[in-house]
Amino acid sequence: MLYRIARIFDFLALTLAMIIAAGGDTPRLTGESDRVRFFTREIEFDYPNWVWDATWTKIEQSTINAPYIFERGTNKEIVFEYLRVTQQLIQTESSIEQVFADPNITDKDSASAFLRTQRDELIARQNSLAPFAESTLQAQISKALAELDLTTAGQPLPSVLYHVSSTPLALIVAPRDHIHQIANVSVLPTLTLDEQIKLEDQVAQGLDVSTLVVGIGGVGVYPTMVTETTDLRWMLETIAHEWTHNYLNVRPLGLNYSTTPELRTMNETTASIAGNEVGNYVLQQHYPEMLGSLPSLSLISFNEPDLPSNGLDDPPPFDFRAEMHETRVTADELLAQGKIEEAEAYMEARRQVFWENGYLLRKLNQAYFAFHGAYADTPGGAAGEDPVGPAVRTLREQSASLEEFINTIAWMTSFEELQQAIQ
Repeated sequence: MLYRIARIFDFLALTLAMIIAAGGDTPRLTGESDRVRFFTREIEFDYPNWVWDATWTKIEQSTINAPYIFERGTNKEIVFEYLRVTQQLIQTESSIEQVFADPNITDKDSASAFLRTQRDELIARQNSLAPFAESTLQAQISKALAELDLTTAGQPLPSVLYHVSSTPLALIVAPRDHIHQIANVSVLPTLTLDEQIKLEDQVAQGLDVSTLVVGIGGVGVYPTMVTETTDLRWMLETIAHEWTHNYLNVRPLGLNYSTTPELRTMNETTASIAGNEVGNYVLQQHYPEMLGSLPSLSLISFNEPDLPSNGLDDPPPFDFRAEMHETRVTADELLAQGKIEEAEAYMEARRQVFWENGYLLRKLNQAYFAFHGAYADTPGGAAGEDPVGPAVRTLREQSASLEEFINTIAWMTSFEELQQAIQ
């Protein structure tokens, strides 16, 4: 047993060293990032300690031989029970917050005592289920990757390892005169909204840039980090998305993730396409009853509003992606003409249009488009007329399989190579 644990640790340590050296979609520091970090040093997320803790968690999970100690049907029930407990926990924590926010409740400790006891019991239950649920999903995705020929000697490299936890917030920084991400700094997930806004304002005013703090669904460290969710489809897609980043990290495309904006978009769009396809494959094989549910959105989910009716003909529904595409295109045109203030005023006016149609965007600026525009696996949206996303999608359409697509784009080091490949 000790020899087995040592071998697992050796493999994880080697793979971890490769991932850290390569980088991937984990935020990297550049000259611009160093300037930004003047404002963030005291509140940055501690990746080394998180990775160390997550690695030992994975070693502990391997010693119980999960998920192979249960039958396939039992493993599936464990996953569903984990999701149910997580949902109950989220609802209970929300109820506790409501008690402490209610000005009519004076003795908040007494009023919330039962809820807090229930929360603690749910946390204990969730912690007992997590090792088996994570191991089950890792095994299911590994099996899918093998059946899709995305393995080396029959094994995914790196192995599929992920851990659920609170993911950091990302401070996105872009220049004001064009849409381009110049910094992505991970900060503590515990920052309040007031603290996030204060940080955005400090960096924006200090460096004359556009800023936005965003939530993220996963990070391609190793083991990969995935945020807590009750959406199985989204979880599978995110685990596979982040594994794809780790796969690319030891190949030219991933090694050059931050070299140009085009390569970043190629990386993120590739990972999104792969994540969606692998996640859907796992659903087909193991959770076919879930296929009738609505597909989830990548990283940020928006709620469709209930649109009013005029009593005659219903108005056409508000098309978020089409409207966002139009906004990005117009903003790009104004910035290209040097009309920075006009572009910013236009984006704020458009934000209010989205707000009126039920989309709660706190900011719509250059930093917003710099971040969201890189995820171009679906036409339209924040990418605007950027040709990179369509080119990646075309390569996938021209490829005979997901394996051929990934192993073709993985060795590219420029957008020009991609353009040549699809001609």
